[in-house]
Order: sequence, then C-alpha cells, then structure tokens
Amino acid sequence: MGDYYPTPASVSEYRGPLIRLDSNENPFGPSPRAIDAMRVALAGVNFYPEDDCGRLRSKLAISHELQPDQVLVTAGSTALLSLLCQTLLAPGLNAVTSARSFIVYSLAVHATGASLIETPTLNDGFDLGAILAVIDANTRIVFLANPNNPTGTVLEAPVIERFLAEVPGHVVIVLDEAYYEFAKLFAALRGMTYSRSLDYVRHGASVVVLRTFSKVHGLAGLRVGYGLGPAELLGYCARMRNTFSVSSVAQAAALAAMDQHEYVDSVVENNAAQAEVLTHALSNLGYRVVPTWANFLYCDLGEDAAAVAARLRDEGVSVRPLGSWGAPTCIRVTIGTPEQNQFFLAAVQRIALGDSAIGQSGAGPGLDAKEP
Repeated sequence: MGDYYPTPASVSEYRGPLIRLDSNENPFGPSPRAIDAMRVALAGVNFYPEDDCGRLRSKLAISHELQPDQVLVTAGSTALLSLLCQTLLAPGLNAVTSARSFIVYSLAVHATGASLIETPTLNDGFDLGAILAVIDANTRIVFLANPNNPTGTVLEAPVIERFLAEVPGHVVIVLDEAYYEFAKLFAALRGMTYSRSLDYVRHGASVVVLRTFSKVHGLAGLRVGYGLGPAELLGYCARMRNTFSVSSVAQAAALAAMDQHEYVDSVVENNAAQAEVLTHALSNLGYRVVPTWANFLYCDLGEDAAAVAARLRDEGVSVRPLGSWGAPTCIRVTIGTPEQNQFFLAAVQRIALGDSAIGQSGAGPGLDAKEP
C-alpha cells in the first residue's frame, strides 16, 4: 500500500510527540461510554466473541430500519470490500471506480484476479457519465466513495439516483459512506440532500452501503465496519468471512458507541467548524483547497507534496502526500482538534515563508494540542 500506511514517528527528525493528521482518524478518541464498555469486556476475553456479531447486527438493523439479514458486520469496512470482491469477481471480470479514490478498491479487486477500470475525475470527484460509459458485460461492481477519499468531494442524492436508474442490472453499486456523519452535517449546513442510500436498500436495489465505526466513533484500532444491502448477497459474503473476525472488545465498544449521540454531535460540529478555519488559512497562503464533506482536507500545494510532508514531519506534524493517488502536488490533512490545527497551520506558514526549522516554534505539539 506504499505511503498509505500511517507514518511512524521514528522517521521524523522531530523529537517531540508527532501530531498525526495523516489517516483521517478521530482526534478525540472513543466516547467515554465506549471506553467503559471495552474495560468491562476485557474481563471476558478468555471466551470467543459472537461469530455473527448478533447483538450488534440486531441493533444496527433497528437503527437503520432494516432486517438483521440485511446487515453484515466485519473487521472494518475494508474486510467487507474484500468479501464483496471475492463473491462477485473473478479473472475476466471487472469493477469500475474513479481515479483518485480509495486505494483499497484496487487491492481488493486485483486480489481476485479481476481488473479495475478507473475513469478520470471531474471537478476533483466522480464523473458518473464516464463510469457509465465503461461499464460492460463483464462489470460486476461500481465503487462510489461518498464522500470520496482522498478528495473529500460528494455526490448529491439526486445525482446518484439518476445514475442508479441507468446502471445495468448485473452490476452491484457499492456506496462507501465511511464519512457519513460528517457529510450529513455539512449537507444540513449547506442546504443540500446528501444521502438516501438506505432507501435504495429498503426497496431491493442492487446496492451495498458501507459504514464504519473507525471514523466518527474513534474506533479505528478495533476494526469494526458493516454493510447494509441485499440479504442474499450479504449471506454469500458471510460464508467467506473469517471465524470470530470481530473481537468481543470491538463489538462491546461499537454497541456502546451507538448510544453516544451527544458525543458524535460534538465531533462532527468540531469538524465542520475547524474545516472552515483550515480552509480559510490554507487558501490565504495561496494553496488550492477543495471544499470538504469529510473529516479531512484535500489541498493542492503546487509543489512536490512529498517534500513538503517530510518538512512538516520535521516540524512535528504528519500529513498524507498523495503521489500514490496520481496527485504529486497534493496532500490530505485530517481535521484535528483546534490546538492541533493551529500547530499544523503555524508549521505550514513557516514552510511557506521559507524559514522552517526543527523545533523552531519552541514548543512541541504535546504542550498545546490534545494527542489523538
């Protein structure tokens, strides 16, 4: 996966704690109730977990107004991507997505011997017309990341509905909504209809919706994701799932996290407010920032992004250079706490002014910013 992996602190010249704004993680960590649930669950780790995540599936089904057999819980949504590809693809078949989208799509598709067709982007996002044009008799999956990672762009609900009406019946649409909660608030603030994805599932469309506990709930290290879709398709996927793949601690944390509505609200509200702060400041420095619908920013620096990212590490901040996505002048920056964001902006400004120096700020991020 190349530079997709989180950057270890050991590669940096910086001697203080490294602020990690490189992997779209929740900078506030899990909710208090989720942490308490994990502590309680630790006493029972001598027993195997529920293999089918029955309690969590039932709770998710009720929450999303679906039947339990329309829900499949896996060890992160990336595991479900692999299961969908193993179920639907084989050598000679193909899947379609956009260039500059989630890098795991390529890994999951190619592991089956199938091919992945990537269409050009349109305004830093998906060009659905281009995707329709390349779908053929051998296409089995279309991946739509909404919001898209790493560009942060979104497809409005009416646009997706027109697209679904034109997709041939032998194709399954995977709507990857890992950043759903963030996009939902942005849509409310911007007066836009973001997602009607569950309506498609309820009406029997060939659509699988992916959600995760890794982002807004802060459980990335526990690996809990889930899919919502046709019961028959998810049933085939479940047959290939590894036994006991989601730990008892992870299931307990996810169950508790579902009830933490005030915590989720505080996370997405901080994200929306800080997105505006970062976008304004980076734009004032002359960088092009794509308006985000997620918990990260896609920023075109107009110069070698890998070199800038290395200098930022020396300043105590890790961001994601996007050369592997075909965007060598761009970085992706997780929206952190207000303190982390100010530390990042100060480092960027020093680099932009050409006077970057290790430790020049006089204080490490641990003094002013809450570590994730």
